[in-house]
Amino acid sequence: MFARPLVLTLLAAPALIAAAPVQRDELAQVQQHLQGVTSMTAAFTQTDRNGRTLTGNMTLKRPGKIRFQYQKGVPQLIVADGSSLYFIDYQVKQVDRWPIGNSPLAVLLNPKRDITKYATLKPTGDPRVVSIEVHDSAHPEYGRITMIFQKNASAPAGLMLQGWVALDSQNNRTTIRLSNQKFNASISDGAFRWNDPRPQGPRNR
Repeated sequence: MFARPLVLTLLAAPALIAAAPVQRDELAQVQQHLQGVTSMTAAFTQTDRNGRTLTGNMTLKRPGKIRFQYQKGVPQLIVADGSSLYFIDYQVKQVDRWPIGNSPLAVLLNPKRDITKYATLKPTGDPRVVSIEVHDSAHPEYGRITMIFQKNASAPAGLMLQGWVALDSQNNRTTIRLSNQKFNASISDGAFRWNDPRPQGPRNR
């Protein structure tokens, strides 16, 4: 997800020519999916570069809002309130903040972003699975994200987001796997408020 992911072999030009329309179609399908999702909830499993695994629940509301509520006993929270992305550590009473656009998660949070300018379709070996890598070559410091979708007629635009691998500018890798995905239910903005643990901070944000 944050700090703290595929080889493309071209055997012959005719194969590339034949594959190009399919790639365009699948990128367009991903774009339609992202534009069709106004909200999403899911359970998640997070694995960091050290192999540490945590679980929790994700709540997404576009544009710009997301919350990763970790399992009981983990004194951390990740939340975006529409303009900024925060990592809150309640154990050490520390808050780190990034502009949303500087995070690999920006592709999930901005429904107006044209991913075809930044995305590359990656081979999966399974016709039921679509994988895209998104990064802005003009801003490598923003990191990159590889998103995995499974074709599912019941999901927006026929795709179900299964998770992603995020790589930040320091090559820190985080893998997120989703389950129990639900789309486009009404979610209050209050779901993205948080308590500031800093001694001089406001009681909530």
